[in-house]
Amino acid sequence: MPLSGDLLRLADAVLFPGFAGHTPPDWLRRRLGDGLAGVVLFSRNIADPAQVARLTAALRAENPSVLVGTDEESGEVTRLEVATGSSRPGGYALGVVDDVDLTEALARDLGGDLAAVGITLDLAPSADVNSNPDNPVIGLRAFGADPVLVSRHARAFVRGLQSAGVAACAKHFPGHGDTSVDSHHGVPVVSDDGIEDALLPFREAIKEGVKGVMTGHLLVPSYDAERPATLSPKVLTGLLREELGFQGMIITDGIEMAAVAGAYGIGGASARALAAGADAICVGGERADEATAAGIRDAIATAVTQGLLPEERLADAARRVRELASWAASSGSRPSRDRSVGLVAARRAIRITRRSAAPVLPLTSPAYVVELAPEMNLAIDRKTPWGVGEPLTRLLPDTLVRRLVAGDSTGPTLERLLGESAGWPLVVVVRDVHRHAWQEQALRHLLSARSDAVVVEMGLPARSDLGAVHIATYGSAQVCGQAAAEVLTGRV
Repeated sequence: MPLSGDLLRLADAVLFPGFAGHTPPDWLRRRLGDGLAGVVLFSRNIADPAQVARLTAALRAENPSVLVGTDEESGEVTRLEVATGSSRPGGYALGVVDDVDLTEALARDLGGDLAAVGITLDLAPSADVNSNPDNPVIGLRAFGADPVLVSRHARAFVRGLQSAGVAACAKHFPGHGDTSVDSHHGVPVVSDDGIEDALLPFREAIKEGVKGVMTGHLLVPSYDAERPATLSPKVLTGLLREELGFQGMIITDGIEMAAVAGAYGIGGASARALAAGADAICVGGERADEATAAGIRDAIATAVTQGLLPEERLADAARRVRELASWAASSGSRPSRDRSVGLVAARRAIRITRRSAAPVLPLTSPAYVVELAPEMNLAIDRKTPWGVGEPLTRLLPDTLVRRLVAGDSTGPTLERLLGESAGWPLVVVVRDVHRHAWQEQALRHLLSARSDAVVVEMGLPARSDLGAVHIATYGSAQVCGQAAAEVLTGRV
């Protein structure tokens, strides 16, 4: 039996597909005209602010109430500043500073930038408690490992962002921090022992009035031993709606991720997420084509005709999406720009450990910088610039920068670098060195020959006793590299 047009439009009213390019493709324009709920912008859609503003205006020309979302967490996960690196540090640096007024000001500034280009929904903040140091996907995106600290900064971030007229969306419910599996590839399990700590920041964000919550593709055995949270009525309806009292829009994490789509396909996972209590389906990753978006719409409508998804549930989901769109339209964008807040935050997050009595710093002559670059998780755009070499070169011209990835860090290569750096100040930049054996081995090799080397950790520092001076930035955003370069040269 053919699917009715009304049912297909109702299915479209809960979809947030991705798409390719800097302008809306024809299929997206048509779907928006038929009532598609919204879109999610990724790095592939963003060149510069002026282009994004033209893009969002084109989207609204087809559907004035469209919700335009993006993953702009600041720090490592940036979309607006993917070409340059973020001018604001991420959550962990803000937690290290632990000044909620600063966090709120930074989020308000971020919201101003989003509002100025027509983005109305920010899939941030990460309300995850990063209690597992081996977590492969959260790490610096969290405000910290203490649930109380994470809670107060999640609330501050929500206040700041929404004061600029941009809806915040706390993620990844019910908490991705105490896991060791990346849900892009598998199903992480949240331990029963840590679930209350994981839930606390979400409880607090709800009290603050957060407009959205994003589900995590996580198995929470204490609530549902069989289905990941995104597909679980016990988690989304029983826990989030009924126990925590959240009445805003629930949006899924990328529905194409293996943790949910692996078992049911993208369309099947979408229908099951809506049946479980989700209101909006986020389609990200590389699935950014018309066929994928049409297939999900058709699968949702088919699920209604087959009794898997009650039509009343789908209508309720569409209502919540409309309510958020109405809030975004009536709140009014309030662009603002405080160009100092990001750098202030990055500078305040720096932690320095000096282990040498010799005056290693400040550097007054060009340095030799070795950056050890690990492969990052899929949430972080691999083209985003990071490091200390570039900002240090601006302060100390003729500085030499060498970047190594895992396969490059052989003994002969490291010996060659040591030979080249003889007579130069040596700066070794690492990123989550404790999580990558090859970085540990390379760093050990370099420090065994150069005890005067300065180590800059731009990830989570498991140790601070490495190098003559150890500098922890608690972030790898462009602004964190600038702050580190200032410390290296004594500019602060």
